[in-house]
Amino acid sequence: MKNLQKEIILGDFQSILSESGTWKMGGFPLPDGSFHEFREPEAVVIVRNNELYVRVSPFTKSHPSVQFLDNAKHMYYSNESIKVPNEGMISFQWKMRARPIGTNPNDLYDGFVSVNLLDFTTGAALDFFAGNDQFASVYAVLPFPGVQVPEIKQTRYFCIFKEDSSFHNREWNDYQISYNRELDEVMFSINGTEIRREKNVPIKFNEFTVALGLMTEKDLSPEGSTSLHGQGIIGEWSPMKVTIDS
Repeated sequence: MKNLQKEIILGDFQSILSESGTWKMGGFPLPDGSFHEFREPEAVVIVRNNELYVRVSPFTKSHPSVQFLDNAKHMYYSNESIKVPNEGMISFQWKMRARPIGTNPNDLYDGFVSVNLLDFTTGAALDFFAGNDQFASVYAVLPFPGVQVPEIKQTRYFCIFKEDSSFHNREWNDYQISYNRELDEVMFSINGTEIRREKNVPIKFNEFTVALGLMTEKDLSPEGSTSLHGQGIIGEWSPMKVTIDS
């Protein structure tokens, strides 16, 4: 049988402030009934030429005890999740630019721009992070608040970063993440070159919520957050093309 191909464009940034279109503010409900929203109160948001520009300087959001809530400073989620085909490939392709402000030299995780593909049915995530002079591909299963992570024979929670510097610093780059559920494979590509392939993925992704983020990734200390020292960042994203071959 001939494969069927479907394309979805996630853009519509013109409606991003209303939260009634493609995007909404990200965050998580907490056990006490409150909601931790990934919204920097002084963020500057510009939509121009169908691209999204967000500037935050300095970062102010943090959380004293939950790592993921401390990491994400300002983040948008796609209003609808995208289902993963049981057979064939799903690919996400977009352009992204990161221009950190006052981050520590040679420290990607002090401030970066992200695209995160989040499966809230399993806690699994596939990400690209872009900083000043480095980027990272990320493959993880995380204890997101309120998400039931399936038990597996291997390590249940993990986050594997792979850093690289072979991209255009502080400029637009092309990113792509592809996933084959049947083969349990994930491929990461930048500017048309595959830079990472993960085989034997121990968990089946069911669906992806797409997140656009301004983030840090600094370990919590016994005293709480260590992620803020006056730094900030400018993040820019193009619309995303999602291709589903099934």
